[in-house]
Amino acid sequence: MRLASDITRRNFVKMALATGAAVACAGSVSGAQALEATQDGTPADDVQVVRSCCRACGKMECGCLVTVTNGRVTKIEGDPTSFQSMGNCCTKSMASIQAAYHPDRLHYPLKRTNPKGSKDPGWVRISWDEAMETIGTAFKANAEKYGDESAFAMVGTSRFWCMGGALSTRQTLNTPNNITAWQICKGPRAFATEAIDEYASYWMATVEHPRVYVQWGGASEISNYDDSGRMTVDVAKSADVHILVDPRLTNLGKEADIHLALTPGTDGAMAAAWIDTIIEDKLYDDLYVKRWTNAAFLVCDDIEPSGYKCSTNFGDTYDMKTRLLKESDLVEGGSPYKFIVYDNLNECFTYFDAEGTGLWEGEEWTGEVECVEQTTNIAPGTVPGRIPVASQFSPAKDPALYGEFEVTLKDGTKSTVVPVWQKFAEKMREFNADAAAEICNVPADDIRLAARTYATRLDPESGYGNGGIQYMLAIEHACSATDNVRLLDILSSITGNHDTPAGNRGGTYTLVSRDAGLVNRALPMPNTELVDKILGGDQLPMLKWWRYWAHGPAVYEAMLNGDPYPVRAGINQSGDFLAQSNTSKNWEAINSLDFFVQVDMWHAPTSDAADILLPCTHWLEIDAARASQGSHGAWGATCKCIEAPGECKWDVEFSILLAKALGKPWNPDESDPWPDVEWERDQTVAGIGMTWQEYRAYFQEHGWLDAKEWAPENWGTYKRYESGAYRVPTAATGQGDSMPLPGFKTPTHKQEIWSTCIETYHPGEDGELPGWVPAPYSPQADPSITEEYPFLATTGRRIPVYFHSEHRQLPWCRELWPVPKMEVNPADAEALGLQQGDWAWIETQFGKIRQTVDIYSGIKPGTVNLEHQWWYPEVDESGHGFQFSAVNQLISPTACDKYQGATNLRAYQVKIYKATPENSPFGNPCPCDSNGVPIIADAADPRLKEWLPDYTRGRE
Repeated sequence: MRLASDITRRNFVKMALATGAAVACAGSVSGAQALEATQDGTPADDVQVVRSCCRACGKMECGCLVTVTNGRVTKIEGDPTSFQSMGNCCTKSMASIQAAYHPDRLHYPLKRTNPKGSKDPGWVRISWDEAMETIGTAFKANAEKYGDESAFAMVGTSRFWCMGGALSTRQTLNTPNNITAWQICKGPRAFATEAIDEYASYWMATVEHPRVYVQWGGASEISNYDDSGRMTVDVAKSADVHILVDPRLTNLGKEADIHLALTPGTDGAMAAAWIDTIIEDKLYDDLYVKRWTNAAFLVCDDIEPSGYKCSTNFGDTYDMKTRLLKESDLVEGGSPYKFIVYDNLNECFTYFDAEGTGLWEGEEWTGEVECVEQTTNIAPGTVPGRIPVASQFSPAKDPALYGEFEVTLKDGTKSTVVPVWQKFAEKMREFNADAAAEICNVPADDIRLAARTYATRLDPESGYGNGGIQYMLAIEHACSATDNVRLLDILSSITGNHDTPAGNRGGTYTLVSRDAGLVNRALPMPNTELVDKILGGDQLPMLKWWRYWAHGPAVYEAMLNGDPYPVRAGINQSGDFLAQSNTSKNWEAINSLDFFVQVDMWHAPTSDAADILLPCTHWLEIDAARASQGSHGAWGATCKCIEAPGECKWDVEFSILLAKALGKPWNPDESDPWPDVEWERDQTVAGIGMTWQEYRAYFQEHGWLDAKEWAPENWGTYKRYESGAYRVPTAATGQGDSMPLPGFKTPTHKQEIWSTCIETYHPGEDGELPGWVPAPYSPQADPSITEEYPFLATTGRRIPVYFHSEHRQLPWCRELWPVPKMEVNPADAEALGLQQGDWAWIETQFGKIRQTVDIYSGIKPGTVNLEHQWWYPEVDESGHGFQFSAVNQLISPTACDKYQGATNLRAYQVKIYKATPENSPFGNPCPCDSNGVPIIADAADPRLKEWLPDYTRGRE
């Protein structure tokens, strides 16, 4: 058997090249074969193969088989039962062996003894008891001095199941404030879709092979959440048409049939141009638009906005107020729930009743929906689902989408009203293909071709469209995230792709909990009084509706200036300050805190600001149920393969210990307020009537589960707005607790093209309908900016061997990609005198960094692509060298989306010039530490050998 130590760099390079080509290879020996024989062919009782779920990139649910020989992980390969990853796993997964056994992993709790900012924090080992006692004492003292709201929780991606830091830690600390990478990474998509139709409906069922595959702003062949790697490659190959919308040519993009190489930050204008083309060509689903959106509702500019109480995300209510015409606007005592439309068929006004069952005038609801079995777009290895037959208006009616209608208001005055759709169409006309061509720098005919190709159904008899839109991270970072999502969500839906096979379905519905420890099960979420104090809530009022995060930049500002109140203590679980807003300012802020706790696997930049540093487990060392974040419908588990080193603890165990240290319960059962993690695991699988151990054994034997089979009334049924699965029935509806209710969970129970939620929280700002505005530091916003900063920067692309800030200390990964690479068009490189591999300075009015030059014709002249979140583990100084290359030092500390606050991470102007001995510290263009020692800049650096796996340290 080949051991991990026998895997050569040459072999790993071959694996990585395969990943770069989007074919993530596993080893040649299967897990089953590994059980049968060792190298000499004799039976081996000390070899085990554990079925698990890889978390090396923190996002996917790729099934894997982990071979454990003599208690050591020796191999990681794809699991053939995992239909979502097709039996493949990538190089990041294989490099997990080096992460688990890395000599620099944290194994024990540490306490700072030197002042912050010192080159050496003076870490000393302490016990967990001392650590938790110190933490409990510090946070109690902080709350007594400044109030509960002066503490914050911080969290990054869920690679160690640490998302509890976003909610459970916030609950336990009783603060409204948290800083989460979610605010700038898929959270904006969840926020916007929750506001207008269904939480996280942006996830696309790529696994079901769309006929027209649209990749928008990402390269899921490398890393994504709604299916990636081998699945993406197969989908792109099998699709009738592959459309790429991206400023740069991606790995898989060279195979695309249509590539719209738009200017960074102009996604909203492009999406609006597609919608305009589809409206003009009448390619939209007329019945869906009239029956399931609020397109036919009438807008009355002559009424005072009014409405009724609606629910926030956490059970409180807010007063929705809208200018959509209601019966209560026409007659005294009329219902505010009855939204008026004009019926072309019967030439009269009628209404949709958003109260109770939510039906059109004269309709009845039995809860019975006619369905047909899914016969196309079925993922290999999965069961077919049920597709509801489109319901018709009964009695027949035809809500008007266009026209002007006169109504008499209840005060006797006359008013002219028009349908939402007409206003929407007029706004989209502003971004027609010719206008968008100027904004996006893409030929207008190409825009029209892409829109028509996507919207023209290849199989109209199926009852649904060609597939959803896989819109990804890039659309969130140019200060127009919310509107970009709304436009793309509407675009997908009106072309017949909302919750359909291969459509945008949202997060998989399963019977197991997605994240153990996500909430404190004994404590309520922050109440309205506490939420009123959420930092950033005055600037971004919808955060008081959303409640999943505080505004990150506002929290950092409160650390520095105490405005509107001081923030003096915090806990970070695997997050970092590099992710959003201006990195330099964030670094100053966290170093100003009175007390800061970091839970992580490494000494990383953020940990250098900590007072207490706690070690957490790697994915190879934990047991946890895992359900798909995206729409592929798979659920399984990450299963413990090896013991954790030293005194590392699972993040969930820390969350429970934190509650105990603060005297707050975790378990609602007062007889056992602080249970062990096995109890918490049992809660995650209680929905299927198993204990965790029973579930783990079932998964080991049967492999990955298909949510369509286990949840047929929900995930197994498409178009859930028809069947009622989207809405939770209650006795208050008058239909009983078990009666399903049609429609959406929005205030109007429709997909809201006109957003009543945005209208309520941002009155008079013309935000009810989505549009596009340029990024604030782009030429469209300020043409003069190009005089000093001539290049438009994008950033954030996926690198096959890295995931955001992770894996820089793994030898296999760092050898392949030792330094950050700035993609520059050949013509620009020649004009600047730059050669391949040169270090170059990149500068804005907010800061400057160095990255190397990667000459690439797949990016347009005048645009550069920078790499994000770089730091250097080999720099053993405060900040670990983030100051050299971390891209977010270049951005504004305040520019953000006006609704949920995603910061301006892309589409800003920079200037570039060659780094020379004359303009570089220590006379070296390559970044150096304070002693003049350069960072690791090539694969031959002998320091990489110091990071080779240590299979024994801390595991005795």
